[in-house]
Amino acid sequence: MELNFKLTPCEHSDSWLFLIHGLFGSADNLAIVKRHFEAKHNIVSIDLPDHGESEWTDGFDIETAAEAVKQIADQISVKTFAILGHSLGGKVAMKLALKYPTCVSHLIVADIAPVAYSHRHQTIFDGLNAVDLTSLTTRKDADSAMATVIKEAGVRQFLLKSLYRKENGDWAWKFNLKGLIQSYPKIINWQPVDSQFKGTTLFIKGAKSDYIISEYKDDIARYFPNAKAHIIDGVGHWLHAEKPSVFNAVVERVL
Repeated sequence: MELNFKLTPCEHSDSWLFLIHGLFGSADNLAIVKRHFEAKHNIVSIDLPDHGESEWTDGFDIETAAEAVKQIADQISVKTFAILGHSLGGKVAMKLALKYPTCVSHLIVADIAPVAYSHRHQTIFDGLNAVDLTSLTTRKDADSAMATVIKEAGVRQFLLKSLYRKENGDWAWKFNLKGLIQSYPKIINWQPVDSQFKGTTLFIKGAKSDYIISEYKDDIARYFPNAKAHIIDGVGHWLHAEKPSVFNAVVERVL
């Protein structure tokens, strides 16, 4: 599987940073992070399968996505790189580090843990399905349709970033909505492995988010014995967007 990615080279550095977005996102979601680090690192911004400009699949799973990210590194002849993943992207980053530990110099996981989660996206699914793409005339209409289910304006604006018009004028989502809903049990799952990643690891948690809780401490330590944690106050799951300067400063200290 080939993934779409954007390479931002840095002439003054031989260090590499791979960035992976979360569910229903795209490489552009971490543009604030990319802009902060592109002066000192070569940046690879990745669209996960079924997202952005990457190809749609018959079924998303985290292990296959991690392999596809590793293939990007092989394709551009990068042997060692730091990797930062948010949410679903964090799960993919963890799987890659566990399978290819010598390839990852730094693992940075934003607001997700190596555990199986319960279903928590039904409101998002319902809101997206409330948008009738065949009769849509404006983005505002799409926002109004989603607002009947999704009350948070910020969440709607995030989703609307993936709404676009095809050359024939038809509206479409850049992500594979139907496929991701079907694959959701695999997306929220975590397949246990026997390996560990003992390299530099940081978990960054939003203080208002419940994606990382104290009960997950043992799971994190089992796979990442040298992991450290940092909590950003006053933010939820979208910590990199809510307090970008703080988030980038935390990542910079690790790198």
